[in-house]
Amino acid sequence: MNKIKVTTKFYIRLFWILVSIPIIIIILFFTLISFEKLGEMPTFEELENPENNLASDIYSDDGVLIGNVFWDNRSYAKYNDIPQNVIDALIATEDIRFHKHSGIDARGLARVLVYSILMNNRSSGGGSTITQQLAKNLFPRDTTTYTSSIGRNIHLGTTKFKEWVTAVKLERNYTKDEIIVMYLNTVPFGGITYGIKSATKTYFNKPSDSLKVEESALLIGLLKAPTYYSPVRNPERSRLRRNIVLSQMNKYNYITNEEFDSLSILPIELNYKFQDHNVGLATYFREYLRLTLNKSKPNKRNYFSLRDYRNDSIEWYTNPLYGWCKKNKKPDGSYYDLYRDGLKIYTTIDSRMQKYAEEALVKHLSQELQDDFNTEQENNPNAPYYQELAREDLKDIIDLAMRRTERYRSLRRRGVNMDSIRAVFNTRIAMTVFSWKGKVDTIDSPGFVTLL
Repeated sequence: MNKIKVTTKFYIRLFWILVSIPIIIIILFFTLISFEKLGEMPTFEELENPENNLASDIYSDDGVLIGNVFWDNRSYAKYNDIPQNVIDALIATEDIRFHKHSGIDARGLARVLVYSILMNNRSSGGGSTITQQLAKNLFPRDTTTYTSSIGRNIHLGTTKFKEWVTAVKLERNYTKDEIIVMYLNTVPFGGITYGIKSATKTYFNKPSDSLKVEESALLIGLLKAPTYYSPVRNPERSRLRRNIVLSQMNKYNYITNEEFDSLSILPIELNYKFQDHNVGLATYFREYLRLTLNKSKPNKRNYFSLRDYRNDSIEWYTNPLYGWCKKNKKPDGSYYDLYRDGLKIYTTIDSRMQKYAEEALVKHLSQELQDDFNTEQENNPNAPYYQELAREDLKDIIDLAMRRTERYRSLRRRGVNMDSIRAVFNTRIAMTVFSWKGKVDTIDSPGFVTLL
């Protein structure tokens, strides 16, 4: 009898030891992370003021946004700028228990553990919450590479624990609504487009607060893999992904069965406007403004100087905007960054007059001058484009144009020989070329287009 009692006590003790060891290890792990013994963690100040690369907006005198200056095309959207259907689509797809957890969803992690590990079912969904994803977006993971799989797995595990700690801290410092806003302002939607406001402008060319349910579902669907589900490159995949988001919204009663049935059969309708520095109104004016605001070395032929005899410093002057970012400091003492600080720049240009001027210029160049030139040169045997060029002359012209391209310089830097470079330029590929009637999608060789 005593032997049985001793055996029972031994197994009970062994059981509690086996249960306690993982708990102690996890507590120790979190303690080491919190005290930054396993790498740096975001400070309290960083959590209070997470930095994003926000585009600077340029406005006309009549209050129209005519362009941006940015590294990442991200414009900040306030909570009131985001329609409820975007938030519903996000929560239904990414984190249905968002309002019930404090950064880490224990139930979701248990589900992943049971289905993915024990039952080998990879369709069980992810265990990351919206807050954890936000932590990863705001404070990116360490990109250290490891040669051994053990080192890599330890690194990934440590990073995941750091994200958990950061997620809990974010939940303590911000409300749920603020976390949603930060998340939707930081996530990538493909290419250089970041944040819901810029994504709406890019894909639908309208303000974010006017998004329809099916449009919101499409954008939220992009978050899984922006390139793979791109409605521009892969419209059918994008439609299927959009319908998955709609089905999740239907599953959790954000939309009715009737709404799901009607919305899921709709085609994707885009008003895609790729956002970069070369599109929109007044592109040359905006480039001049960018240089004026951010220039560090003025051209002495166009600028004059004024010496301050008290400290022997020189300050350059042209107009009130010259070198503004280089001369003005933020409250923390650092200088403003035109590409990251989300400045709002108000100019004297009138967007309506600029639009009329650009339309008149295009019309005059494309319809009037070009037609007059073609008529004048039609019967002229000496017209440049009617002359027959020798094969060697034509080859020299193409080579010269080719050498002036960034594609050529990139290939040369990689050590590609000339024959291979010519082969690349003579390979027909899909491309978009300029025409006076708008951009045209075609298939041609870069060598031919370069010559044009």
